[in-house]
Amino acid sequence: MTDKPGLRVHERWARLRFSVVGQLLAAPPAKGTLRAALRQLASREWAHPTTGKPIRFGVSTLERWYYQLARNQSHDPLGVLRRKRRQDAGKQASMTPTLRQTLLAQYQANKSWTCILHYQNLLALADTRPELRPVPSYATVRRFLRAHGLDKLRPLTIRQTAGALAAAARLEAREVRSYEVEFSNGLWHVDCHIASRRVLTSRGEWHTPVLVGVLDDHSRLACHLQWYLSERSETVVHALVQAMQKRRLPRALMSDNGSAMTATEITEGLARLGILHQTTLPYSPYVNGKLETFWGRVEGRLMAMLEGVDDLTLEKLNAATYAWVEYDYNRQRHSEIEASPLTRFLAGPEVTRPCPDAAVLRLAFTRSERRTLRKSDGTVPIEGRRFEIPNQYRHLAMVDVRFASWDLTEVHLADPDTGTVLCRLFPQDKARNANAQRRSLQPIATEPLIAPPARGMAPLLQQLMQRQAATGLPPAYLPKDEGEDQ
Repeated sequence: MTDKPGLRVHERWARLRFSVVGQLLAAPPAKGTLRAALRQLASREWAHPTTGKPIRFGVSTLERWYYQLARNQSHDPLGVLRRKRRQDAGKQASMTPTLRQTLLAQYQANKSWTCILHYQNLLALADTRPELRPVPSYATVRRFLRAHGLDKLRPLTIRQTAGALAAAARLEAREVRSYEVEFSNGLWHVDCHIASRRVLTSRGEWHTPVLVGVLDDHSRLACHLQWYLSERSETVVHALVQAMQKRRLPRALMSDNGSAMTATEITEGLARLGILHQTTLPYSPYVNGKLETFWGRVEGRLMAMLEGVDDLTLEKLNAATYAWVEYDYNRQRHSEIEASPLTRFLAGPEVTRPCPDAAVLRLAFTRSERRTLRKSDGTVPIEGRRFEIPNQYRHLAMVDVRFASWDLTEVHLADPDTGTVLCRLFPQDKARNANAQRRSLQPIATEPLIAPPARGMAPLLQQLMQRQAATGLPPAYLPKDEGEDQ
């Protein structure tokens, strides 16, 4: 076979014809010798353009090719010698209108079927519906499907929910384009990946670890990778904080719509740090395709090199992951960006911002909620536990508290208007409160009292009595002497 990849049959035939008669144009024969030159070419053997077997051409065929080139002044000699395209090519004339509509309806109902499955079901329908006969060949049906862009689609989830159906319709109706931001730290991708093997814990239990990954969009730099025993918002925040401390703050962050990624602590924390949180389209993992591709590198290189480790622990897996990502992936040349991720990340341009200290980051990734203050003991309930409010805030009916649901060791009281942290709150300790020691209550009012409080009847009551007296009517009751009851 002499089939060259990328060349169609018509193109290969045109090249062969040009190589046969093109030499007559490069060195034109003398007058009266053209017939002899054509006979000489007809006596030679040539390689068939598709099979590679020897082939010969007649004098009349060679003469026709020669005059086609000689008479045509086009700058595309191969186009002159190329086989003409059939007028009915691509029209599938054997596909009747009824057959076309039946096949289109069948595809709309079963987009995950293969071409052969569509063809076999079409044959089964033709047995019960005579108007569909005769059914053309399988090759014709396949060409019809491909000509109309009716490719096999990935089947939907087992539960065909409204979101999955909407995502499939959107993917079919809208184009998909690759994208890349222009600056380092302009956009981070965050996602979780379930490992292909399990790890052994210190308690002698097997667990399937989850990898939380943070990838920079512009440079493909792996900002941070770490394995955990579960996918929770706490582990996502733990990985994000480390990525920020190593690579500084990004401008935007993209994640999926999972509960771990859209927890209140994460959404509010990113907003406090000035990071735009963008989520992918539901049931559309291709939007976060860079990380989906990166997971293939993790499984194909990192996990492959750990196949010989029998008792793999989480600590050993994280140590190996850190060494691989820092000294192999981040420093290897990336075929798409034509540089290593670390080189491109450092070369910029960048829109990086400084990263605050750990205390500020820990306080940022908290949720803010409003609680009703119990006047009886000055406490508020948080996650089933009661926390004491300082007595200087005892006059408030509602208070704003900030906390992380997975860590109640640090709970803070915040200003409802500015969000400023006022003080730290501590859980109620009833055993300590039983020692009968109580602090004095400080006055809440800040204005000093200049005059002593007035004694006597209240002004409002005096005003009401004056209105009654102005009517000139006696009081609407009968006085009674108390001595009459004795």
